[in-house]
Amino acid sequence: MQILTLTSYIKADLIARLSRDELPPESLTLAALSDHYKVSVTPIYHAINELIEEGYLYREKNRRLCVNQDRIGDARTAALSPQPAPPEDHFKRITDDLLTMSLKGESLFLREMASAKKYGISRTSLRNIFNRLAGDGMLEHVPRRGWKLRSFNQHDLDAFIEVRVVLELKALDLAKGRLDRQVLQKILAGNQVPATDDEPLQIDNSLHEYLIKQSDNYYIISFFDRHGRYFDLLFLWESNDRAAAIQEIQQHQRILAALLEEDWKTARKELEFHLRSNHPVLSQLKR
Repeated sequence: MQILTLTSYIKADLIARLSRDELPPESLTLAALSDHYKVSVTPIYHAINELIEEGYLYREKNRRLCVNQDRIGDARTAALSPQPAPPEDHFKRITDDLLTMSLKGESLFLREMASAKKYGISRTSLRNIFNRLAGDGMLEHVPRRGWKLRSFNQHDLDAFIEVRVVLELKALDLAKGRLDRQVLQKILAGNQVPATDDEPLQIDNSLHEYLIKQSDNYYIISFFDRHGRYFDLLFLWESNDRAAAIQEIQQHQRILAALLEEDWKTARKELEFHLRSNHPVLSQLKR
């Protein structure tokens, strides 16, 4: 039942995005859409099939998905109808709960049956979420004992930051000739300090991932993919603090301005400062 609800939501959202011409061809893949909606490919697969059956999309001979331009007008009409509310995000709720416990220094074992009952989901759904969090380094499955929660440790964070500084600065050095100004401008546009206290934050943290990817160094990429996910969750949690998020935006702006000017010395200096100083909330947690 959850898959059907999620499928309906994704289908309606895709129709709305089709109506606004927000779906470039490269985004119309199961993998890309799964990553965008942060779900498995199953509800994406069902939503895509329904859109094909209704004529909004079609497949070319090479199996690539394409938009049926003849139905764009229908998509605009459909997008005006009431949209289903997004289903409850169990992954986010569980992640937030576990992060809170982790940041308190709690290292405990979680049982599937009790946890599934707590969140009102099936054990299969819970196991899928726990497996995903295990891939992110937050949980470890211990046979016959359950899932062990990783506790936050300040020394561990400091050690990660030390290695991160070395590798990310190296990534910047290697990426210099591969940086696309349009991509940098887009990231810069996504980092804007709000004009008033009531205005929502606009933050784009993809600069780090972009530099690492453009380094084209397997070992740098592999380190962050293997060891960085747990800390990415911590950093995302930290950005809920408005002052910390504004500081992050301002630091991103200075790094990106230097990159666009090809002032590599300043870019390295600002990047290192950002990596070492951008954790005012986590640095106060003494564990």
